[in-house]
Amino acid sequence: MKILVTGFEPFHKEIINPSSMILTKLPSTIKKHEIICCTLPVDLSCLNMIKDHINKIEPDAVLSLGQAAGRSAISVERIGINLDDFSIEDNKGNKIEDTKIMIDGPDAYFSNLPVKKMVEFIRNKGIPAYVSNSAGTYICNHILYGVRHILKQKGKQQKSGFIHVPMLPEQAIHHSNMPSMSLEMMVEGVIAAIEAIISEEEICMKDMR
Repeated sequence: MKILVTGFEPFHKEIINPSSMILTKLPSTIKKHEIICCTLPVDLSCLNMIKDHINKIEPDAVLSLGQAAGRSAISVERIGINLDDFSIEDNKGNKIEDTKIMIDGPDAYFSNLPVKKMVEFIRNKGIPAYVSNSAGTYICNHILYGVRHILKQKGKQQKSGFIHVPMLPEQAIHHSNMPSMSLEMMVEGVIAAIEAIISEEEICMKDMR
C-alpha cells in the first residue's frame, strides 16, 4: 500500500504550520507500507499540485493534514462541502466568498477513510481525538472536497480524507486562551491514524480473497 500524506505551508501571519512539520517526522514506511509526503501551498494552486502528485504516484490512499486554531484535539474530518468562503485571505491574497469549488460537483463528499477507526486508534495512544462534521470553508475543506472529486472523476477506488491538528504551544502563547498540542503528540496521532487506514485496508483485502 502506498499512502500520500500532505500538509500545508504557514499562513495568516504564522511562521510555522504543524501540518507540514509533522511530515518531516513521519517514517518512510509504516507497517511495511510506503509513506510519501508533500507540503502544499495555502492557495488555490494546492489542488493542481496534489492532482499532479496523485497522477505521478498513484497512491492507494491520500491523507491530508491541516491546522485548525482553536481546536484542542486531533479532528478527523467526515465531510467536505462544495464551497469556498474564506474568512481570511489565502497566501496569494485571495479572499473567495460563496463560490463552488467544482461547478459540476455534488454539494458534498464524505471521506471514504475509516474515520471512526482512525479516532479509535488515536485515542488508544492516549491522545484526544474526535470525528468532526465540519472542515470549514477555507483551503482545508477545498482540499478535502477537491481530492475526493478528482478521485471520483478518475473512476479510482483510492481512499482520501483529512485531519485537522491544533496549534503548537509555541504558536498558542501568542494568542489568548488558545488550546495547543505538542508536535510529538500530533506525530504519534497521525501515525496511529495511518495504522488505522492500513488495518482497514488489510481487512478489506482479506474479505476479497
